Amino acid sequence: MTVLCVRFQLPSTRESALPALLGLLEEFTPVVEALPPDGALADLRGAERYFGRTAVELASVIRVRALALHGVDCVIGAGPGPLSARTAVRTARPGVTCAVPEGGVREFLADKPVTALPGVGAATARTLCEYGLDTLGLVAAAPLSTLQRLVGAKAGRELQEKASGVDRGRVVPGAVSRSLAAERPFDRDELDPGRHRRALLAAAEELGVRLRAVEKVCGALTLTVRYADRSSSTRSRTLGEPTAHSADLTRAAYGLYGALGLQRARVRAIVLRAEALRPAEQASHQLTFDPVDEKARRIEEVADRLRARFGPGAVKPGTLAA
Repeated sequence: MTVLCVRFQLPSTRESALPALLGLLEEFTPVVEALPPDGALADLRGAERYFGRTAVELASVIRVRALALHGVDCVIGAGPGPLSARTAVRTARPGVTCAVPEGGVREFLADKPVTALPGVGAATARTLCEYGLDTLGLVAAAPLSTLQRLVGAKAGRELQEKASGVDRGRVVPGAVSRSLAAERPFDRDELDPGRHRRALLAAAEELGVRLRAVEKVCGALTLTVRYADRSSSTRSRTLGEPTAHSADLTRAAYGLYGALGLQRARVRAIVLRAEALRPAEQASHQLTFDPVDEKARRIEEVADRLRARFGPGAVKPGTLAA
């Protein structure tokens, strides 16, 4: 076991603590990949030799230091690769590292539901379950041609490999800035969908301004809705093209909210996260003959200059001005 997947049990108000916790992991190994908002992968191949301890033993030290220095507990999964570590952390408990032994990945995965595999979404899981492939063991044993007919040629091959314990991934050191989040808590549990959408608009506007300020675009959005009973719902969507345009982000956010189908839900907070960030200069924009779109983007540029000069609240949508 050489890879740890660490999930820090951060309250929503302390997501900004993740960079410091990544620094804690980097005291053991420089090969740390952030998994915002609250996790990370760490490759301990060199650390095991340097410290003369196994990955599981180092995981115990990391847990103690996180508690002592930051007051944050964590759950940790360990495995020979990123895939097994990320799967193991889903069944781990605070204080106990869930470890997948070398050579035993397939057996560990066999009785897990297909949704336990990172990257398998609700739609793919539903398709597989309709054909009786509800565990990873059954997926691994299924004919490749069957999986390819169900989910596509490339996806079917990758799915069978992962279900069989084949892990071609690696830990890629990456900064926490690979995502940006905007949270809108409510003063009291909110039932009004109109106020929910107003909070979404404010969050999308904030993300758009922040992305343009650092000259980045995002390729995906994730919406998390937290409820009065402390449960939550999360939906993600890959955007048609990477963007930092506030109007595009708002439309995508409304689409994610609509997909939840909430009915008189008592909402405590809404969190919108821009993910898959990349430099704006590397992104392309599909030109249109719509003068309204071009006008909106020019107005956005002027609004950004006004915000830079007079403060972030200088310009805002009329809906948010009241």
